[in-house]
Amino acid sequence: MNEAPAVLDRDGLSDLVRVLVTDGRTVVGPTVRDGAVVLSELTSADALPYGWGVELEAGRYRLVPREDGAAFAHSAGPQSWKNFLHPSRELLWSAHRTPEGEVSFTAHEPGAPSYAFLGVRPCDLRAIAIQDRVLSGGRYEDGGYGRRRRRALLIAAECTEPGATCFCVSTGGGPAADPGYDLALTEVVDEDGHRFLVRVGSEEGARLLKQLPHRPADTVTEAAARGAVDAARERMGRSLPPVDLRALMGSSLDAERWNDVAERCLTCGNCTMVCPTCFCTTTEEVTDLTGDHTERWQRWDSCFDLDFSYLHGGSVRRSARSRYRQWLTHKLSTWHDQFGTSGCVGCGRCIAWCPAGIDITEEVAALENEHGTESD
Repeated sequence: MNEAPAVLDRDGLSDLVRVLVTDGRTVVGPTVRDGAVVLSELTSADALPYGWGVELEAGRYRLVPREDGAAFAHSAGPQSWKNFLHPSRELLWSAHRTPEGEVSFTAHEPGAPSYAFLGVRPCDLRAIAIQDRVLSGGRYEDGGYGRRRRRALLIAAECTEPGATCFCVSTGGGPAADPGYDLALTEVVDEDGHRFLVRVGSEEGARLLKQLPHRPADTVTEAAARGAVDAARERMGRSLPPVDLRALMGSSLDAERWNDVAERCLTCGNCTMVCPTCFCTTTEEVTDLTGDHTERWQRWDSCFDLDFSYLHGGSVRRSARSRYRQWLTHKLSTWHDQFGTSGCVGCGRCIAWCPAGIDITEEVAALENEHGTESD
């Protein structure tokens, strides 16, 4: 899009939410609840986490107040947009047997909500693009995902405050929004006020901006916005080693480090649940007491589940070592073979929300160190 950047003030952000709700969209964005910044339906911009930031470390997440009143100066919380586009549990079809013994099947294809995602981080914007390739870019589309995704409007919020567990730059991304958004906001809070630089990424975004009170972007706001994003790029809390990760993971299958991490890993699957790109599912069937009605549900699954690799006779990956190795090597290496990219966007959720405090960047660095030692 060749639309010139614009500026919204804080009241303009309120108008944005109001217009989206009036248009019949389900607005989802960050808000404070239960001691965390979570994603939830918003009916007003007043629910945004103005004045809240977060402190992150391995296995640790804490809300902290901010004096500047910023709305998007916080790192990723426990949820991602996967929770809405690829929900944890979804009905696929049902079957019913009549008293005469006839059985009918009904596919469950409800109308998809018209989502407007407000405050999509650049790492999550890349994660959505990855899930697009995985779930709707191949020969067999996940129909539910496709319906929801096609109706979703994405309003990105560029990152100006990376957390201690963020490492998006070392995964090939960064705090700036890649193409794929409808609108991109960059928050600026300085002596000239609280405002948002707005860039248009689609025709729908342009149509939306025209309905909002805005002004052309001035050079001061543009410079402040770009400066804040550039500064964030230099303040990543963590990084992956600057090596060929595909080759490293492929040559580290017998590394001693896997035994070390297996002693700490609880195989709880938290990392896969909070990961914005993990997509694995299984199906389960439930029936009523009469046996005349049954339903097939799709639900999230995890490669840390003992039954995930079950074949006739037992599970293939019985140990924590083999299951953690499968997760990490798939994420950073064999994902390339399947989908053409890495499966990691550097959001750091798997670090912050691991109850054992296992750090993916630390584990990869240890594998790289062990591999280098063996090479010597």
